[in-house]
Amino acid sequence: MNPQGGKAFGILKAKQDDRLEAINKDFLDNPKYNTDEDLEEKLQAFKQKYMEFDLNNHGDIDIMGLKRMLEKLGAAKTHLELKKMIKEVAGDMGETISYSDFVKMMLGKRSVIAKIILLYEEKAKEPVKLTGFPMKKTFSDLP
Repeated sequence: MNPQGGKAFGILKAKQDDRLEAINKDFLDNPKYNTDEDLEEKLQAFKQKYMEFDLNNHGDIDIMGLKRMLEKLGAAKTHLELKKMIKEVAGDMGETISYSDFVKMMLGKRSVIAKIILLYEEKAKEPVKLTGFPMKKTFSDLP
């Protein structure tokens, strides 16, 4: 199966979407997480982010996917730092980050990766700073 494009790629992505959706349902049904405000919206956003960086489409983020993610966020890391981050999220035996681990990390907000992603998301929400001449102000504009 060629994961580069076409019908096979669409089938692979649909299967991945179904697997991740089933994991999202488990989180929605889990009393440890289901009290989290806007959980369903958060899980959908996490799923989209995760699928973007799951380069091999096998349902996990490997070291290259993590590298790509952090480079895109402007926070490039060394190979050793990437391995350490994966170990932090997946545990000592993991060489990849599963979707379930990814969601736990994001909901827990305790990981370095999560902090970087959340920081990037907040930067994206910041208003664009205007350049050029300042707008004229009057006394009525003062607080």
